[in-house]
Amino acid sequence: MNSVVLIGRLTKDPELRYISESQKAVASFSIAVDRPFTKDKADFLNIVVFGKPAENCANYLTKGRLVGVQGRIQTDSYTAQNGEKKYKTEIIADRVEFLEWGDKQQRSGVNAELPKGGAQIPEGFQTLDDDDEIPF
Repeated sequence: MNSVVLIGRLTKDPELRYISESQKAVASFSIAVDRPFTKDKADFLNIVVFGKPAENCANYLTKGRLVGVQGRIQTDSYTAQNGEKKYKTEIIADRVEFLEWGDKQQRSGVNAELPKGGAQIPEGFQTLDDDDEIPF
């Protein structure tokens, strides 16, 4: 079984391209995933996503956004121009969840547009004050 689930922040904006034969969209980006029980250490993983989800990633994700990725690990090897054998490992995403939302045009900072608590409030909703008397 080859299955992986990751949560991390984009290290740069997604790059979108199209496969020439099929015109299928392909987006690639990398995320930084914090290592458990260590401070100031992260793993940087390359993500590849295909089809409509790839276009959504390119249109709505920016550097610094928090995402969840579900997919599989894929390794490949190739020979470089100098004859050296190279290896690459990527996560082929079946699903990408946007865990932070915001206007893509606002690039001043990820949390700059977020209200108290870190979540963005959709139009028509309001925040609730902390209430210790909630029965559940």
